[in-house]
Amino acid sequence: MRKLFTEWAMEIAEDSKVRSTCLSRQVGAVIIKDKQIIATGYNGAPTGAIHCTDIGYCIRKKRGIPSGQGLELCRAGHAEANAIDQCARRGTSCENAVLYVTTQPCVFCCIHIIQSGIKKVIFKGAYPTGLGLELLNESGVSYMKYEDALKEEKAEQEKKHDREMERVREFLDAPEPY
Repeated sequence: MRKLFTEWAMEIAEDSKVRSTCLSRQVGAVIIKDKQIIATGYNGAPTGAIHCTDIGYCIRKKRGIPSGQGLELCRAGHAEANAIDQCARRGTSCENAVLYVTTQPCVFCCIHIIQSGIKKVIFKGAYPTGLGLELLNESGVSYMKYEDALKEEKAEQEKKHDREMERVREFLDAPEPY
């Protein structure tokens, strides 16, 4: 059976995270518009800055700062923001695009998502703050956990397959016009 689009897209996000230079958590993202990839992103230091993998430590971990806190001390841009920034750098609109990301976006990334015009976010995992999702909801940006998106797409594909099989039967039953 053909791989579901959501599964394929999330695999690209997963593949993107291996480029991360963050020692705390590897995150990958892909932005897709009209079923075409327009950007990928992973978390890491800004272009030209020294990476945590080169320094050899994470300042937040070194100071014992819990996940989701002390983000102003982090050298890394987040995968979602980096993908959006790639679009901005190339002049590519994110309007009505879908973002697939390997973890739930933080509040700062949710603000970037809203401002960029992305219409839907599909994510894995959870983040220790719910404010980001609240802002997405208030702003009309839909979001779903990856597992729920897969179930929804699978159900849609089954219905589509049934309709297509009816067309195939009609095609096969019709006399050949040529």
